[in-house]
Amino acid sequence: MPHLKDAPTDFVGILKQLGPGLIISASIVGSGELIVTTKLGADVGFTLLWFIIFGCLIKVFLQVELGRYAILSGKTMLQAIDGVPGPRLLVSWLVWVWICMFVATFFQVSGMVGGIAQAVSLSGLQFSNTTLALAITGSCALLLFIGRYTFVERFSTVMVAGFTLFTILAVLSLYWTDYGVSAADLAEGMSFGLTDDFTIAFAAFGVIGVGASELIYYPYWCLEKGYARFVGRDDQSDAWQKRAKGWIRVLQWDAFASMVIYTGATIAFYLLGAAVLHGKSVEVSNDNLMASLSHLYSESFGVVGLWIFIFGAIAVLYSTVFIATASNGRLAADLLQLFGLAKTASEERRGQLIRYSCVALPVIYCVFYLTLGRPVTLVTIGAVAQALMLPFLGYAALYFLYRRTAEVMKPGKVWFAFLWISSMLMGAVGIYQLSRMF
Repeated sequence: MPHLKDAPTDFVGILKQLGPGLIISASIVGSGELIVTTKLGADVGFTLLWFIIFGCLIKVFLQVELGRYAILSGKTMLQAIDGVPGPRLLVSWLVWVWICMFVATFFQVSGMVGGIAQAVSLSGLQFSNTTLALAITGSCALLLFIGRYTFVERFSTVMVAGFTLFTILAVLSLYWTDYGVSAADLAEGMSFGLTDDFTIAFAAFGVIGVGASELIYYPYWCLEKGYARFVGRDDQSDAWQKRAKGWIRVLQWDAFASMVIYTGATIAFYLLGAAVLHGKSVEVSNDNLMASLSHLYSESFGVVGLWIFIFGAIAVLYSTVFIATASNGRLAADLLQLFGLAKTASEERRGQLIRYSCVALPVIYCVFYLTLGRPVTLVTIGAVAQALMLPFLGYAALYFLYRRTAEVMKPGKVWFAFLWISSMLMGAVGIYQLSRMF
């Protein structure tokens, strides 16, 4: 029998049930904010502040819709998009589109491995790239295989929260330096200007806020949190509708709470990049990635800021690699099942497959980094692929809402309007970038 359970209605009860969005927030403050967002600020200054805020805010509507469908259907995200109509070759065309993005994210995570290695080297510890890469990916695989996910999740959440708070304080502390953010800077950032080279901005758009990969991950964590299990199968009863609406309300709280966290973090990282790195003409490149980013904090806090940056960057990037591997392991297990290459008839068998995937994936990340060794380039490849995936996810969200959601569970007209606007704007950004490329 399913574990049916009504959703809490009081604030404290709702707060205790939040989780998927916080996991996503912990994974977001990694390559997206620390690397791509700050590089964009370093390259263009304050010009694209409006675009950063826009990129964070518009995706939450997709996040809620994909989570809504997971709760109502009990399907994983890959199972859901495999049901989207259109051409099929073993699986849906949309699954094939996602596979392209999935492979590209391997580059992105391997770039984060490189970022961690550079941060360790910045501390003065002398280890080869091969040793560091093996230690990072090997420990990640081991922890996930033996099931230490909860400990790392809690530790990483605390570290991400602390590092984010420190970043905000670093922005405020710039007021007492030569790089303080002025009203004129903010006015420039909100003037809706664009830049000639839009590639890094487009890459940032793919990963800031809830990136495409996080939008795919989110329904998995909603299922693992138990939201769909608490709702149960649709038996057309009033009790089922009440449970479903209650847990969707919890999901909305979760999504919007995470939006506040990652939007604040993203703005802080962008302002630091624009004020300090652009102001000092520091270029963020493959060879000096962590050394360049350390200016973000040493400018405000000196040597103390440098060491806080080193420890914070290692913790934040490692937690991102860890959570991305845990999420990708679930996706890999799901994909193998869709292709008929593995059977997961029981939860125990599925858990084994996920653990094996969580060992195989870090091996791939390690090989990618040691072979290519260019962290900024690697992260950018994954980020651009995520940005290109966003319009397809917008289409999927609209399809699920219009065609697969019972009338009684559909939101109001205002929500429909925001979802359409969000989807069309993401498509417009993708078309704009493609037009600049060709």
